[in-house]
Amino acid sequence: MRVTKMHGLGNDYVYVLPNEERDWPELARKVSDRHFGVGSDGLILALPSTVADMRMRMFNADGSEAEMCGNGIRCVAKFAMEEGLVPHDREVVTVETLDGIKKLQIFREGSVITAARVDMGAPRFDPATLPANVEGPGPVVDLPLTVDGVDLKLTLVSMGNPHAIHYIDSDPDDFPLERVGPLVEHHQLFPRRTNFQVVQVLDRGRVKHRVWERGSGITLASGTSASAVCAASRLRGFTGDRIVDSLPGGDLVLEWDGQGSVFMTGPATRVFEADWHEA
Repeated sequence: MRVTKMHGLGNDYVYVLPNEERDWPELARKVSDRHFGVGSDGLILALPSTVADMRMRMFNADGSEAEMCGNGIRCVAKFAMEEGLVPHDREVVTVETLDGIKKLQIFREGSVITAARVDMGAPRFDPATLPANVEGPGPVVDLPLTVDGVDLKLTLVSMGNPHAIHYIDSDPDDFPLERVGPLVEHHQLFPRRTNFQVVQVLDRGRVKHRVWERGSGITLASGTSASAVCAASRLRGFTGDRIVDSLPGGDLVLEWDGQGSVFMTGPATRVFEADWHEA
């Protein structure tokens, strides 16, 4: 099977144009292994769609299927256009996901697709949409939670997948994410688990954050996480309509005016192609 490695700011996935049905969760676990596989944060399939230009299925490194992936959707659009599933000259591409149809504006340098601006959809603040075991309609801000002796105050946002955001005054690089992240992900508050973000607001136009991704662990970037952070930060009055989010893998540009969709702009990079051989 032919596989392609791509990444958006270091948030890397293995991309496939399926020509037969497989055990995709098992394959995701195998190809994601950074010692015995290709090495990635998960597996993404580029598929035909009857309601959009194409369809994306995304599996985390642990084999669980996710609703949406912000960095992955930029890359899968580039991949589908370069592989002929979608015409290469399109300026706008629609992608069917488990969180509905997403629209992408494509950017090029010459003939090479380099980036995209994605309509990520509207953020949702009702805990029932995450879901989360919290009473009330939301929004939920400063929800107290203590895990392994660390006191957190969580802001909850859904971008089609769940996010729990903790704001700090210090550098996120110094936060024990590798210890706290899995405890928040699997906490009983979140029946379908959650992504966890730790965020430092630098000024009204810039934030810095790290993410523990549900099903994959610490990643260098996350587009849905950045979108959730953008929405939560503006909702709480920390930032304005446009921010630059600095993640370990690089910067994403996010826009949200308080109504409607969050828009995310970032790169899409193709790394290599290879033949995957079953053991």
